[in-house]
Amino acid sequence: MQIIKTKAELAALSSSWQKEGQTIGFVPTMGALHAGHLSLINALDGKASRRIVSIFVNPIQFNNTSDFQHYPRGLEDDASLLRKTGKVDVLYAPDESQMYPPGFATRISVSGLDNMLCGRDRPGHFDGVATVVTKLFLQTRANIAAFGEKDYQQLCLIKRMVQDLDLPVDILPVPTLRETDGLALSSRNRRLTPEQRQQAALLPQALAACLAAMKNGTSVESSLDTCRETLKKAGFYVHYLELRHAENLAPAPIAGKDTRLFVAASLGSIRLIDNMPFA
Repeated sequence: MQIIKTKAELAALSSSWQKEGQTIGFVPTMGALHAGHLSLINALDGKASRRIVSIFVNPIQFNNTSDFQHYPRGLEDDASLLRKTGKVDVLYAPDESQMYPPGFATRISVSGLDNMLCGRDRPGHFDGVATVVTKLFLQTRANIAAFGEKDYQQLCLIKRMVQDLDLPVDILPVPTLRETDGLALSSRNRRLTPEQRQQAALLPQALAACLAAMKNGTSVESSLDTCRETLKKAGFYVHYLELRHAENLAPAPIAGKDTRLFVAASLGSIRLIDNMPFA
């Protein structure tokens, strides 16, 4: 596995792979890698002959300076984990000067999908995501890129952006990987105290109970209200809890097989997100 830190070196290598007819698979990350990231790499089995994983903690998608500063980092540990997979050809680890050189002034915005759910209380977040992902697609020259369903809103936004901008990359959705107690794997989980980690397991349990209530005939509004109260009593601050259509994320007043339940809730300063399909 090579570690590449400049876009010029990466472009030269990706160009040579393209000339050889290689298919480039790509997994963009912000590091602090865990089994969920490895599932994205594994999802490219049989779909890519070369694999690139990027690590870049993207400053322009953070609307909270403290959150950016405290985001877990550990390039050496991440590189070691990637090497052990035996599947990654390149770890691309650019610094901020490579991604946003002096004078950088462009943002990509995906209207509609950027101002709901996480976008509603994290202004500018998804503009930052769309901008950095577009740059990474162009720098890696990826043919296929894997994204986890844990951040389902991000997945929808990337798919929309790729379609609208005619970007030559296929998007591969990968199901959420969970701990044995149901908590969705996330780099932010590392910041939870032991007590918070126990509390966090109640989040997926509450979502599952909410969906079960809907399936048993309880109204969407009543099911959501009960779930919110459950989470608040468990110590969560609930940013949102909503049922949405899976395809376009429009609000869903009635539960059905094309709907998903979305939540963002914080324990202290640590924000957790999750989502589950109705069916």
